[in-house]
Amino acid sequence: MNMKQISLIILSVLSLNLNAGNEDRVGSAGASQLLINPWARSSAWGGAGISSVGGLEAVHLNVAGLAYVDKTEVGFTTTNWLVGTGININTIGIAQKVGESNALSLGFVSFDYGDIPITTTENPEGGLGTFSPSNFILHLAYAREFSASISGGVNIKIINEGISNVRATGVALDAGVRYTTGEFDHIKFGLALKNVGPPMSYSGDGLAYEAINPFSSADERFTYETRSAEFELPSLLNIGGSYDFIFGETSKLTTAVGFTSNSFSRDQYRIGAEYTYNHKLATVILRGGASLEKGMFSGDSQTDFVGPTAGVSVDLPVTKSKSTLGVDYSYRMTNNFGGVHSIGVRLNLVGASEE
Repeated sequence: MNMKQISLIILSVLSLNLNAGNEDRVGSAGASQLLINPWARSSAWGGAGISSVGGLEAVHLNVAGLAYVDKTEVGFTTTNWLVGTGININTIGIAQKVGESNALSLGFVSFDYGDIPITTTENPEGGLGTFSPSNFILHLAYAREFSASISGGVNIKIINEGISNVRATGVALDAGVRYTTGEFDHIKFGLALKNVGPPMSYSGDGLAYEAINPFSSADERFTYETRSAEFELPSLLNIGGSYDFIFGETSKLTTAVGFTSNSFSRDQYRIGAEYTYNHKLATVILRGGASLEKGMFSGDSQTDFVGPTAGVSVDLPVTKSKSTLGVDYSYRMTNNFGGVHSIGVRLNLVGASEE
């Protein structure tokens, strides 16, 4: 399978599933948690690394980058989402090289909304205890290097959200390709289709209610169940490119641009940069970027992310091998609340032949 064939497959699916940048459809999709980047490294430069992201974090932006995991990568990130709302996001994942060209990944994202007071029409002030909604995403991804220049991958996600008596479960599919060129493999292009799947709907005892039969003289009570309307998934297309400026063996500057074509909101343009400095004691990586859309500077934005993003990673060598233990941090500025903070740890093990 070559690059042309892979691109045709993705574009064929795209033509059937996406109606990009349609502002009239804003708010009509569900499962918007699929749009949240739960990782610190890739979110630090505005999600611009569509073509350059590799390893475990590539599963969110462009699953084709998963193919470039060294051997084994394990990561955990916790995110304080929109500081002041009390929402936290925890994600954990593992990526494993299988053979010379294949890679697999398994990951789990959990959303914690805290304890919410229970209220009813008879007790609007609460006092009945608390509840906490459940919301998680489970993914299983596969990627392959088809050649020295081309990789592709697919990611299957199971989405589950609800409360004790109402729940919705769905399945979504991601697919992506990546193309690398240049004398030093310093030019990259990426294409990823995300969140394609059947509509979801809620079901459960919470949608049922008891009422008296109006057509009976006796005090007959029946249980009626209302049906939830279906909602679509927030499908989108990511397109990006990057260029590496290599300064000897110790440092590198990667600049990246990206475009996100959304089905249920305005399109977004992404820019970012990543500077890597390699030292025998540690590798330090600085990142910055931004996600731009129409109306964000005139008060007509449809997103709360109206400022820059930034972050830093420090990778420490494990013993004398090339395996590393890293700490990642990112900050995303928002118009309301106190922004988004993400911090994570990552263990990257390389193969014996590389050590």
